[in-house]
Parts: sequence; C-alpha cells; structure tokens
Amino acid sequence: MTDSPKHLLIVDDEMGLREAIAERLTDHGFLVEQASSGEQALERLSAFAFDILITDLRLPGVDGRQVMDLAIERYPDIIAIVITGFGTVKDAVDAIKHGAADFITKPFQFDALLHVLGSALEQRRLRAENAYLRSQLEQRYRIDGLVGTSRVMRDLYHLLETVAPTSSTVLIAGETGTGKELAARALHHNSPRRGHRFVALNCSAIPETLLEAELFGHVRGAFTGAIATRQGRLEQANKGTLFLDEIGTMSPALQAKLLRVLQEREFERVGDSHTIKIDVRVIAATHSDLDRMVADGTFRQDLFYRLNVIPIKLPPLRDRRDDIPLLVQHFLQKLCADLGRETVTVSQDAMRRLMAYSWPGNVRQLENIVERAMAFSKGRPQIDVANLGPEIVDSGPGAGKDESWLPDEGLDFESYIGGLELAIIRRSLEKTHGNKRQAAKLLNLKRTTLIEKLKRLEPRLDVSSASKLS
Repeated sequence: MTDSPKHLLIVDDEMGLREAIAERLTDHGFLVEQASSGEQALERLSAFAFDILITDLRLPGVDGRQVMDLAIERYPDIIAIVITGFGTVKDAVDAIKHGAADFITKPFQFDALLHVLGSALEQRRLRAENAYLRSQLEQRYRIDGLVGTSRVMRDLYHLLETVAPTSSTVLIAGETGTGKELAARALHHNSPRRGHRFVALNCSAIPETLLEAELFGHVRGAFTGAIATRQGRLEQANKGTLFLDEIGTMSPALQAKLLRVLQEREFERVGDSHTIKIDVRVIAATHSDLDRMVADGTFRQDLFYRLNVIPIKLPPLRDRRDDIPLLVQHFLQKLCADLGRETVTVSQDAMRRLMAYSWPGNVRQLENIVERAMAFSKGRPQIDVANLGPEIVDSGPGAGKDESWLPDEGLDFESYIGGLELAIIRRSLEKTHGNKRQAAKLLNLKRTTLIEKLKRLEPRLDVSSASKLS
C-alpha cells in the first residue's frame, strides 16, 4: 500500500476485535502495536512516534477523544482514525473537527478500514508534497528578501543561483530602490562564503577624504584624528563578501587603488607599508551608467572590466507591475507582525492605483507608501485609496503607464476602464470642489452624462444629493 512500513497503534478494549484487526493489518505490511486502554495508549505514544493511530472512542478511563487530542498535540503529522459504535456518529464527526482523518462505524468490514487507511495516507502524502512544493516556491520566489514571480524576477533568481557558488566579481546595476543590496546579500548567503561576514560600504555616504581609510583601514598617526590602528572594510570582509554600493562615486585615485586590490588581492592600510593579503569576493553596485562614465573619462575602463565580470541588471518596479500585489502583501505581513496587528488588506481600487503608478523610487518607495498607508488607515482592516498619499491619488490610475503594458495573467477590461473613468471623474470633482457643471466642462461632457457615469461606476455614491449644483 505504501513505499515503507508504517507504525500503527490500535486502541480498543475489545480484545478479540483488536487482535483480529492487528493481525490483518500486519499481514498488509503495517507494524502494529496494541493498547487496551487510553492510559496504555498514552504510555505507548509518549515512548514512540507512530504514523497512525486507530482508536475506539468509548474506552474505560481516558477515552479515545483524549487519546487522539494528546497524540495530535504531540505528533501533528500523525494520522488519527476513530472507531465508533452505533449511535455515536455525532461524536466521531466532532473528533474529525478536532483533527481526526476519518472515522469508521462498528461493525465494519476490514476492506472498509483498509480503504480509509489508504485514503488518509494518500492525503498525507499529498499534503507533504504540497508543503514541499510551497517551500520550494517560497525559496525560489523569495530569495533573501527579494520578492516576485514575474518573468524578469524568475530570470534574476536563476542568474543569482548560478552565480552565487562562484567567487567571481559581480557588478549589479539598477535604479535607486530596486534592491541591489538585497541581491548582493542573496549572492553571499547562497555561496560557500556564507559562514563569513558580509560587509557593506556605501561609497557615496562617506566623504572622499575618509573613504580610503574606511575601505583600507589605517594605522595610528596616519592622519589627524587617527588615534589608534583600525581595520578597514576589506580586512573585515576577509573570507567573506565586500559590497561596494554606488561605486560610480569613487574618486579616480581610489579607483586605482581598488583596481590593485582586485588584481593582486593585497593592500596596505593608510599610513602603513605592510602588505596584507586577503581573500574576499567583491560585489559592486551602481545606479549610474558606468559605460557612459568610462566614455566620459570619469570612471577607469580597466576597473570597469575588473568589476563587470558578471553583470546583473535589476529591473525597475514599473517593468514588473504584476509583482506589486505580492510585494504589498509581503510588506503588510511584515508590518502587521512587527506591530502585533491583525492582517490588513488593500482594496481593489487602491491596488489598481498602486499598480498604475510609475514608482520612480521603485520597491523602496513602495515599502514606504505601504507603511504610511497602514499608519493612515488608523487601525482599519483595509487600506483604501485615501490612505495612499497624494503622489498616488493625484497621479491617477494611468499615470506613468506604458499603454502597451499588460499583466501576464490578463485583466478585467471593463473593470479596468471603469476604474480609469472613475478616477478621472473624481479628480475633476476635486479640482472643481464638487461642482458638477464645472467638472463636466473640464471633461468635455454634459452634466447629465457625468452624473450617469457616476451612478454606473460608483453606485454607493449618493448621486441624488451630489447632483445638486454647488
């Protein structure tokens, strides 16, 4: 019946029935133990993790329901099947509500018990398989904080998985807020270097005069204020990964020194002549166009080639709009967990606005908008358009949208166009402070046409009162 023998405990105070069932089950490949009471069953269960529990409900002392409850509490994956006599089907159904896989009424044919066992084992196999697939999908589509199932993200995950085991230098390009550091961390945590440090340095956040000392370290007295010898980020990242963010802001002099590190795998601290050997993987990132900077002479061509061994391009959020609902859900779950709040959802109208926005700040901006919207929702269980902030509300559903964009799964054309109409009408009413005649004039519509559209698109609106001219 199954690939490997299953350990089964049968609990029944009717010795003849219990032993007959045990014998037949043993013949079918089960490893069977018996218990004649609830107390004896609990003893067996405390000492061994059975795959299957078959128990009568009516037992002297500790009853079958208690045995089942304690078994499931101790072993959540155990298959519990209850046996019930005539007139206690209601109790058996109640047991199923509390975790039993199935029940069978006395008297019963052995084949009926085999059928129940087979079904329960198959259901457990499918649950385990589904859980495995879900875990694989979660690992596949949420790599160390990166979230998305769009085609461009699937391609990115494949590339990261391919590159991570190597020690090759990587150059990550992408707009601000696309998750360049998350991608770098994903490479590190999926690499053989994961047991060592991931050290990040934002080259644009440190003054040029201090960046060299921050990167290479310094000895005491190397410059004013250097009161002690200090390790730099390169030394800290030895055996691990050094992430250099915004590499395009690095000065030409420092670029030359970094080039030597990449070539020779050695450096000297500022103010010292002692050479330090290192084993470090360098991952650089930039939102700048380094090709153009090389052509302009502001970035060293030889350093660019050293960094650009494996180029990775992160897509902007506007190129993967179908990931926005998943990202929103991810941020909301994280915020709710941090705040101890119940699950918060987003209205369909609000989600349409979020998916239509151009997102110049990409995923980081979306996270900030979601956090702000949750704060503005004031504890309500759903975020609506009004909570999204002026940049989203004022932009309208079509702002910044490429008209050729269409999600992979398609869309509800009538609902989508209706949403566009309603958003434009609302915006015209905002501009005219609710004056329908002026709003209709802005939209080159008759006032009656405007009101009819409002009735059709937003039936909950009190149009009869709204139709009065202000």
